[in-house]
Amino acid sequence: MTLEEQYKSLREGAEKLALLTAAEKNKALEAVALALENNRETIIAANKKDIEIARSNGTKESLIDRLTLDDKRITGIIESLKIVLAQTDPIGEEIAGWKTPNGLNIRQVRVPIGVVAIIYESRPNVTVDAFCLAYKSGNAILLRGSSSAYNSNKAIVQIIKDALQNVAGGVAQAIELVEVKEHNHSDVDAILTAVGKIDVVLPRGGKKLIQSVVSNARIPVIETGSGVCHLYIDESANLEMAATIAENAKIQRPSVCNAIECIVVNKKIAENFLPMLVQKFAGRVVFHADKAAYDILCKQKDDSGKTKLLQATEEDFGNEYLDYECCIKTVENIDEAIAYINSHNTKHSESIITESLANARLFQAKIDASCVYVNASTRFTDGGEFGFGAELGISTQKLHARGPMGIKALTTTKYLINGEGQIR
Repeated sequence: MTLEEQYKSLREGAEKLALLTAAEKNKALEAVALALENNRETIIAANKKDIEIARSNGTKESLIDRLTLDDKRITGIIESLKIVLAQTDPIGEEIAGWKTPNGLNIRQVRVPIGVVAIIYESRPNVTVDAFCLAYKSGNAILLRGSSSAYNSNKAIVQIIKDALQNVAGGVAQAIELVEVKEHNHSDVDAILTAVGKIDVVLPRGGKKLIQSVVSNARIPVIETGSGVCHLYIDESANLEMAATIAENAKIQRPSVCNAIECIVVNKKIAENFLPMLVQKFAGRVVFHADKAAYDILCKQKDDSGKTKLLQATEEDFGNEYLDYECCIKTVENIDEAIAYINSHNTKHSESIITESLANARLFQAKIDASCVYVNASTRFTDGGEFGFGAELGISTQKLHARGPMGIKALTTTKYLINGEGQIR
């Protein structure tokens, strides 16, 4: 099927979806959840092909982790779908209503956007997340995944389509997958200029992908951000807590956008904290340290004897490593920390570790990001952790949607006005 044919099919699907009841959509999503459960082996077999190709191409293991699907992750995908299924259908929700002096009844109600496109890298779980959020909110969706995950995505989409074709309330035209050819991005250019055919596009991936979409799109974009996230260790921080949170935020899954890329340390506690950080990381992370941090760290040896230490260059500040690497920046005070973070972040997620209520409030008030934490890991910036079940991505813009995007992020509103012959 050509892109033009897919656009047409999706528009027809969106029109059908807009007429479905919440119960009909839920029944279709239940059928999809069951189909995914019954086709685990098919999905894992397709995913293994993608992993084999990725390894043969020399892809980093941290990025292969993003690509990998196993039984545990498939279970997580199905559970996320079921959480979305259980949520209140947003379509038709009355946001506001009033009667004008001349007797007009005006209601503002929530409606689907229409046809949505998502352009994303690796992570085939996004295929199911994006589909179920779109379907629940009454939208048809065009999926343009990366060539690295094409076999996985193709298998998943076929399972979804088959399930939708065999259930009342199922609209198989609600989902289409772009056939991806390696090193050929002409299809992306076509999607970005599909005025009147695609209502909105979401990029989900690295900095290069997002900048390309934002720069070249002629259709509306909901901008999601790459994740240059920071953890600021305040002078009043509980240092044991800080080291534990730093370990989780950097090491638990370094290839994801809500992992930290820079630890900002107040100089007043650097001599005490940085040796603790070395022990906690135990040689698992390469440190790119500024001069003050480097001078402290070069004297330290962790129990593993494997600490890797480099002097930071200007390119390290604001870099998204997506790997077992981390920048260390020292600052004089919280004001300098805030200024540094705001000038180097991607407006995604930032956290302060502090025992000072005043500093916590200042940090949350002045940091420009979609999610700002106090004494917690940035790894919680996630639709599932926020209770949304699945997510479309983390919006770092300030219009329409910001932060983890659930079903309401794929809706807009219209005004319904009822009269009795009024004229102006």
